[in-house]
Amino acid sequence: MSICLLLQEMPFLSFTEFASLTHNPSLYPAKRIHFLTKRHSLQHHLFSPPIRASITAAMEPDQSGRALITSSSPPIKLLFVEMGVGYDQHGQDVTAAAMRACRDAISSNSIPAFRRGSIPGVSFEQMKLQIKLGVPHSLQQTLDIESVKSVFPYGEIVSFEVVDGGLICSSGVYVEEMGDKNDDCYIVNAAVYVGY
Repeated sequence: MSICLLLQEMPFLSFTEFASLTHNPSLYPAKRIHFLTKRHSLQHHLFSPPIRASITAAMEPDQSGRALITSSSPPIKLLFVEMGVGYDQHGQDVTAAAMRACRDAISSNSIPAFRRGSIPGVSFEQMKLQIKLGVPHSLQQTLDIESVKSVFPYGEIVSFEVVDGGLICSSGVYVEEMGDKNDDCYIVNAAVYVGY
């Protein structure tokens, strides 16, 4: 039984009540609980130990309760995340698509807090960035990471991660005069984590 059907049966539960179903089934009518006793249990799908462990590993609170992004590099105190998409429709250059994705992520944001000293005890020089790109697997070896990093005008890049993602699709047209080798369009996704 899918989670959607389970939600349809219990449309007025808060997330806390929903999560507690597997721990205290006596709170809810038996007809609703039978979904959980079948082989597709809610606990198996949503609250299994590997999922809890990966969430804990990805985001850990610091002493003030703020979330920290953890990685192989020292964690940052996360302020916000910028997201973007970049395309290269002609020329089949994944680096160009990645640079556009990063520009898209940062181009509609302004960060006056760092320059104005709005965060007590934090100067502009302490701004840190973590970059994560979704790039089609077959193109990752041709990505020029240093060129992509050059997109960011300031902030120390403390980690740069490339994962399987993005897309290779047809642009619908092959234009040899624009450097096309075929009609492929490369698409890259970017997430930029900003903190200190």
